Amino acid sequence: MDFRKVDARLLPRPGASVAGAALAVACLLAGCGGGGGGGGGAGLPIGLLPGTTTPPASGGGDGGIVASATVAGLCAAPRAGVNPDTGAAYPDRAGSLDNEKSWVRGWIDETYLWYTEVPTTLKAADYATPVAWFNVLKTPLTTASGRAKDRFHFTYDTEVYRQLSQGGVSAGYGMETAAIRSSPPRDIRIAFVEPNSPATNASLQRGAKILTIDGINVVSSTGTANVNAINAALSPKAVGESHTFTFEVNGVAQSPVQLTAAKVTSTPVQNVQVIDTGSGRVGYLLFNDHITTSEAQLIAAVNTFKQGAGIQDLVLDMRYNGGGQLLIASRLAYMISSPAVTAGKTFEQLTFNDKNPFHLTAAQTLTPFTGTSRSGQALPTLGLSRVTVLTGPDTCSASESVINSLRGVGVTVNLVGGTTCGKPYGFYPQDNCGTTYFAIQFKGVNQQGSGDYGDGFAPTAGCTVADDFAHQLGDQSEARLSAALTLRSTGACPAGSSKALASGLDKSQAAPDVEQPYMPGRSPLRENRLINPAPDPA
Repeated sequence: MDFRKVDARLLPRPGASVAGAALAVACLLAGCGGGGGGGGGAGLPIGLLPGTTTPPASGGGDGGIVASATVAGLCAAPRAGVNPDTGAAYPDRAGSLDNEKSWVRGWIDETYLWYTEVPTTLKAADYATPVAWFNVLKTPLTTASGRAKDRFHFTYDTEVYRQLSQGGVSAGYGMETAAIRSSPPRDIRIAFVEPNSPATNASLQRGAKILTIDGINVVSSTGTANVNAINAALSPKAVGESHTFTFEVNGVAQSPVQLTAAKVTSTPVQNVQVIDTGSGRVGYLLFNDHITTSEAQLIAAVNTFKQGAGIQDLVLDMRYNGGGQLLIASRLAYMISSPAVTAGKTFEQLTFNDKNPFHLTAAQTLTPFTGTSRSGQALPTLGLSRVTVLTGPDTCSASESVINSLRGVGVTVNLVGGTTCGKPYGFYPQDNCGTTYFAIQFKGVNQQGSGDYGDGFAPTAGCTVADDFAHQLGDQSEARLSAALTLRSTGACPAGSSKALASGLDKSQAAPDVEQPYMPGRSPLRENRLINPAPDPA
């Protein structure tokens, strides 16, 4: 049973020449701890990881590794027609599954961050499809905590991914659900709802527990068919798709509600408010997505805090923020701090393998703290020397970059909630023959060269606080916000908060799932970090 999300941060592939280049966006994902390498070795260009060994020029007994460019677009089932993104014909030519598998092996050997760690005993002939072959071509090493070093090596059908990449509008109910416990007895709650959505029109709110979907008992049902039906209903694929839900609110089962999927536009910045405390004014905002529309909303929020409100501190709630555009993250970090602190400093630098596969110069790997909006207007700044971030296992990718980059220039970043997901790595997605492949190709580091947080950023000492589904987000009584305000006023989180349980759960339900990622079925672009295309290496 798996109601959990796949998390990613995406970049456009430099010089992409095959179909799918228009949707090539690079994803920061898959955390790594020990063994990941440091930032640049002696004698290597800035931004490169030194290689440790050179694998033999063999594909595991399948004829050796060939340059991916020599077999790119040689497809067992070539696509016909025009790529709707580029307006040009697909470049596919008649080929074979062996050609496609050769391309996969070459692409991994050329670009994969840990290409020297891919087992050399694997044989392409043992895998029926290019995707099955790709799935095993990754490092088998683990992080310091024992998690897989590469946890998010995956593929997408290119056309499906192209459609997902169109923007912040998707088919859905406008409710994000959290699988607090994903095995029976399951506990799946509404985490938050989007304004003007089917969920808000049905008067649904954070904390409601899903009891049944289309008559299936969500709490206790077993069997593959039931699991598939539940997952399908939680993540509708098309506008107009309807399912019947029964929710429990405050321990009371409610009447069935039919939800019909509609085009839902994410409102990434919500609950902007100023909180008066005995020791000053504190700004609070919920930030859920680093998408294009968030920029204007973040600027408006900062102006609210700056003009008239006069806040002394900020609580930034990113507990459900899986990532998004790198420049949004850079602008947010710039607005939190001050130009005097961030001027000339690096927000993030990308670090590649020792082959420098995309032929980037040191300057091309750098993203600065960005002081202007998309339209070129100067951004407002709060001039804060500290910020408190509400986090959890779904705080990923670009959200972690905000934390890491601010710490890199000396801003104090306190974390309240749960350990973040741990994704300092990313990739350039690449299409070949109708499949888009996602293989980790870089690590992001801050001004101080720090980026090894594959096991996530842990909360400030004593400030591990479970998610509180008994209160709405932004409510000062909500456990994580309340703890952040206490930390701000006393210098410590409330006693016992490190053992707090998610409100509404009994002790038998709280562990171990409560500290795992639990936002299921979100579009990859809800968890991606997009940056400008790198230059064509040619």
